[in-house]
Amino acid sequence: MDSYLNKYSLLVFLLLVTPLALAQTKVGFYSKSCSKAESIVQATVKKHVKSDSTVAPGLLRMVFHDCFVHGCDASILINGSNAERTARPNLLLRGYEVIDDAKTQLEAACPGVVSCADILALAARDATVEVGALTYKVPTGRRDGRVSLASDTSNLPSFTDSVTVQKKKFADVGLSAQDLVTLVGGHTIGTVACQFVSYRLYNFKNTSGADPTINSKFLPTLRSLCPQNGDGNKRIPLDSGSGDNFDRSFFKNVQNNRGILESDQSLWQDSTTKNYAQRFIGIRGLAGLTLNFEFGKAMIKMTNVGVKTGTDGEIRKICSEIN
Repeated sequence: MDSYLNKYSLLVFLLLVTPLALAQTKVGFYSKSCSKAESIVQATVKKHVKSDSTVAPGLLRMVFHDCFVHGCDASILINGSNAERTARPNLLLRGYEVIDDAKTQLEAACPGVVSCADILALAARDATVEVGALTYKVPTGRRDGRVSLASDTSNLPSFTDSVTVQKKKFADVGLSAQDLVTLVGGHTIGTVACQFVSYRLYNFKNTSGADPTINSKFLPTLRSLCPQNGDGNKRIPLDSGSGDNFDRSFFKNVQNNRGILESDQSLWQDSTTKNYAQRFIGIRGLAGLTLNFEFGKAMIKMTNVGVKTGTDGEIRKICSEIN
């Protein structure tokens, strides 16, 4: 227990002194202008997750997809025929109703004060806490963007990306290889549609077999979950055997060639990312990493990518519409 508290105290300290956070956003930004902002978001997320547990990984994925396009400015929330949320990588995102619910309450309590970008960052934190992640302080003060184009989503990390491509995409927004492995570790919760997995199971890369990196003993299980020519919208856990818990089992599955996504399994094929994955597992002889502890730091770093502050951007009255 003492070790846990010490780690928690150290995490809080690190989050308060992180130069990146201080330079653009700050913890407690709404302490005077809307003192109940964070508690309103937290209560809203808690209510929705209790009603539908899939909301938690949905919100986590949503903030991830937002921050990789124009920075963390809630552009993913804007409606429109050619907006980001209409792009193929974003079609199955879920959790919009949670953000809208929180925004409605915040506009009633503090009109025109709390940005949708901050609501999304806070909601992603609160959602992961609801499923077992360690809490962390979210620096706030982001403003909302006015641009949302489906054509700008090409840089989003893809389920078919090699490690080299993944590292390049993360580096382009200022995130390291360790950040990559840590944030991909968020796949310890949530599900994925069979349409993003089936190609690995049958005639992989125009062969008669499956992706050779899949554990041969695990392959029949995957094929039973995602039958050939079956329902592509059927969803399966990203972390087999522990899809509802925020823990390190995701990395153990990757170690055992039981990664569900091709991009996830590829982490074990690169010496740098494999090393971080091994450290999260706790392999003897390597300096250990704690997913819960590192995840908060990586999330703070990611949610400060390209933020708009000061007079840049706007505070949307409705998260799905530009003012």
